[in-house]
Order: sequence, then structure tokens, then C-alpha cells
Amino acid sequence: MENALIIGATSGIGKELAKLLVADNYNVVITGRREKLLQEIKETNPEKYITKVHDVTDLNSCETLFSELKKELKTIDLIVYSSGVGDPNYKLEWEKEFPTLQTNVIAATKIYGLAYRFFRKQGYGHLVGISSIASIRGNRHVPPYFASKAFQANYLESLWMKGKRSKAKISVTDIQPGFVDTSMAIGNTFWMSTTEKATQQIYTAIKKKKKKAYITKRWGFIALLLKVVPSWLLYKFS
Repeated sequence: MENALIIGATSGIGKELAKLLVADNYNVVITGRREKLLQEIKETNPEKYITKVHDVTDLNSCETLFSELKKELKTIDLIVYSSGVGDPNYKLEWEKEFPTLQTNVIAATKIYGLAYRFFRKQGYGHLVGISSIASIRGNRHVPPYFASKAFQANYLESLWMKGKRSKAKISVTDIQPGFVDTSMAIGNTFWMSTTEKATQQIYTAIKKKKKKAYITKRWGFIALLLKVVPSWLLYKFS
């Protein structure tokens, strides 16, 4: 039986992905800051879920989490980083910038590094990061979010390269969602996917161990456009 760890599983994609993994006979460790929500998930299948109250921005607790899991589970087959924040910040207020950088850059880097070293020592493993279609270009409304997702996408690609060179069998997948109906979605958007549909496609990409997957699939077309559209044109529509 395989073991999975989902960082940020109290809601949204992380929560739905945990359900799919349990249905596929995984033991799933779910983490988050809200203990009540973690317990509600655990109660749906107590034998399959392990809960860990954890704040990713507490970097020392990240070290502790991995140490505890090493003792409790011995092995972890899949680690998913599904924590992310990002609010509009038109005035570039530092109080809004910092939490985004804390979660999407500093904490993500900490978890990715811990996961990769864990897998390298173990000899195998699959690391999945939830970045975003936002990683491709900038945005004047939410600069730190778009920039932080670009950081994640590049970091994950770098780890993918390391994994290919490693003697250990390490797979790395970058999931890049478009608009998904979660608490992160703000305002009127197009091509909004349900969380369930998006997560089903994410899980398919995970099982295929894809290097990168756009969610839903139609966002692959938008990704191609974003990569080639000139900045002056992007500016007019942003």
C-alpha cells in the first residue's frame, strides 16, 4: 500500500485530491492549519487518513513534519504541495505582498527541498507542485502571486532536471491550473472549472507522471498564446 502526503489539504484541490488518493487505496497524510477541517476529512475514512496540523510558513515545523513521517510511515511515495495564497494588491502594500512570498516562495522551496532529499535518500518518489498558468507572464493586479508561481514553475523544472540525473527514481510534476472554482478564484472569470473536474485531470497527470500539465486541458492553448504574445498587446488586455 502506498503513502501520500498532501501539504494544504483542508479545502480546494488538496482536499479533493486526498479523496481520490484514498479511493485509490493510498494512505494519505493531510496537513493544514485548521484542525477542525482536517478532522472532518479524517472522519470520512479514519483508517486511511493521518492528520497533521501544520503551518507551512513555520519552517522549523516543516523539518519536524518530515522527521515524524519518516518514523511513522517509513516511506512516502507521493508528496503534493497544494498550499498557495495571493490577493489583489493594486498599491503594492508590503502587508499583502509578504504572506504570498512566505507561502508561495519560501515555504514552497522548503517543502520541495525536504521532499527531494527525502526521495533521494529513499531511492524513489514523486513530487507534485501546484503552480499556475499565472507562472507564464506578469500581471499588474497581483504581481507577487504571478511572480511567485513563476518561481515555483522554474524551481520544479530544476528539480525535474536533477531527478533525471539522479540515481534515485525521482519524478517531478508541475501542475498549472487555470481558473478553478476554489477560494482562490476572485471575480468573474472564463473557463472556470469545478474543483472536482480539475482534480480528476490533475490526478490523471500524476498517475502518468507528466512533467507539466495544464488544468483543464484547454488551458494548454492559452499557455501557448501567453508565451508568444508581445508585451504591448498583453498590456492592453490586462
